[in-house]
Amino acid sequence: MRIRRTLAAVIATAALAGLGLTGAATATATTAQGAPSYVTPSQCEKGGGTPAIHEPGNLCKGGTYDGQPVD
Repeated sequence: MRIRRTLAAVIATAALAGLGLTGAATATATTAQGAPSYVTPSQCEKGGGTPAIHEPGNLCKGGTYDGQPVD
């Protein structure tokens, strides 16, 4: 009996944890699409771009993050 209760608790915990991870991934995807993404100057450079922080808009020019705002 005791083993069954423990096993049921472990399975329930794993199932709830899986649902939590799925919900977190969905929330992250929604936030990423709805909000503007910012990159750091070092991320811009690592992506092959140049952070134009002294120009209007503070955008990353070139590379993977081309056109994204630099924070």
